[in-house]
Amino acid sequence: MISHIDHIVLTVSDIEQSVSFYKRVLHMQEVTFANGRKAVTFGKQKINFQLLGQEPRNKARVGAGDLCLISHWPLADVVQHLNAENVQIVEGPVQKSGAVGAIQSVYFLDPDSNLIEVSVYE
Repeated sequence: MISHIDHIVLTVSDIEQSVSFYKRVLHMQEVTFANGRKAVTFGKQKINFQLLGQEPRNKARVGAGDLCLISHWPLADVVQHLNAENVQIVEGPVQKSGAVGAIQSVYFLDPDSNLIEVSVYE
């Protein structure tokens, strides 16, 4: 029935701050869509950003997100990059289970305390 994830939405306190963080730390590309809304893209996926209460049907809270992103970089390079960007790693490197097998992961928080996991398949 389901083939893949098209996009996710994160509820954030400051959209421009979030866009800047994801561009700087995760090398994602900024896009504007649908009446000036902001998102970042990577590959064929997108992360949309919204402010609390912007979408009445969405009852999410700021900082409630938890994402796992797969990198094509070696995990040591990811850690080095995060350190260079002054991003505090809250866990890892550690072995976890991904959608299709074992992964090595590091975890950190975005500006709204959404938990970001960057992983590499073994």
